[in-house]
Amino acid sequence: MTATLITGANKGLGFETARRLIAAGHTVYIGSRDAERGRRAAERLGARAVRLDVTDDASVAAAAKTIEADGGLDVLVNNAGIQEEMGDDNVVIGAADVTVDVMRQTFETNVFGMVRVTHAFLPLLRSSAAPVVVNVSSGLASLTRATIPGDPAYTYPGLAYPASKTAVNMITVQYAKAFPNMRINAVEPGYTKTDLNGNSGVQTVEQGAEIIVRMAQVDPDGPTGGYFDADGILPW
Repeated sequence: MTATLITGANKGLGFETARRLIAAGHTVYIGSRDAERGRRAAERLGARAVRLDVTDDASVAAAAKTIEADGGLDVLVNNAGIQEEMGDDNVVIGAADVTVDVMRQTFETNVFGMVRVTHAFLPLLRSSAAPVVVNVSSGLASLTRATIPGDPAYTYPGLAYPASKTAVNMITVQYAKAFPNMRINAVEPGYTKTDLNGNSGVQTVEQGAEIIVRMAQVDPDGPTGGYFDADGILPW
């Protein structure tokens, strides 16, 4: 049975991805920085809970040991993310107001956290017969779309979040080249209604999870080093 870890999976896109993958026959680990929330989510889904704070080395290392002791890992979904420049009023602050602290906090979770988790689980993934990594990115990461007037990526005023997801895309490409036997891809779920954006999105989590679930089940001869949404390949 395919063993899958999803970070930030106690709610939102991570929770829905877990639900769908369990239905597809995966053994799913719900990674959550809050142990109790993770436990409750896992109970609802029939999953396994593992405390995992992507910003904490000890937490990630302990999660890796737990999953190793259970038999290993085949699929890693790096879903945990934050949008620090989104205010309480659901208004994104513009570039002029983004501080180094906002940038640092955003990158600590969205970029460094992803690398921390991936690095810790690489030994388990390399032991799998069909290892897969899915990095949840964003359409806002596309440099091409960010320079096309009228595109949502062009009109987004923030700095930290899209920059962090552009970094995620480059890291995805570099990992894919380094590990050609793995399927490692970045995905854009779309503007989905979740806590990340103050539930201002236009898609349901069912719609948003579609591409994550699809790429988590990619065949060993499937694409790698790519950037996809539900409709296909996205421009870098």
